[in-house]
Amino acid sequence: MKLNKSIPLLIFLLGFLIFGTNVEQIYGNTNNTPESFERVFTEVGYKTVDEALYDFEQHFKQELKLPLRIPPISFTHHFGRFSNLEGEINDAFEVKFISDQFPENHFKINVRPVKYRIGIGFSDNYVLKTFKLNNGSVAKYIEKPSLGFNFLVFERDNWEYLFSIDKKVSDRVTPEILVQIANSIDY
Repeated sequence: MKLNKSIPLLIFLLGFLIFGTNVEQIYGNTNNTPESFERVFTEVGYKTVDEALYDFEQHFKQELKLPLRIPPISFTHHFGRFSNLEGEINDAFEVKFISDQFPENHFKINVRPVKYRIGIGFSDNYVLKTFKLNNGSVAKYIEKPSLGFNFLVFERDNWEYLFSIDKKVSDRVTPEILVQIANSIDY
């Protein structure tokens, strides 16, 4: 009787000895940390704002003025990127202000030559307000629900500026605040 109970154990041990030697061991790495927040952005072409601005100005051979103010919400990082694609039609400068603690704190400035503007692509149905800036130009505040951002679009010095603010903070970063930021561009 005892022999019958020992047979399954014997088969298991023989199987382990025969097949167990071919089993690969898997080692866990306790130092496995997620990729740094900064590295993710640098891998897709972001760099310092000054470096990206320099590249953009050299490419278009014209100075670009940026606002002196930013929205009154907290940001932990800011990056710049110059997209130099084939031809000039899609070339643009971008500054991204983000927070690794509050993902909704996201503000972007996109700039491109007026002759390649994209702001005119927004239907007037999405324009909620228009504002006259200190330099006399008109800014349009645009809300397009499907995009998740609200925009302030205006032109200055042959550039089209497009400010984008995450809808989740648009109650704290109002159209009037975006206009103040636009008016802070150094003349």
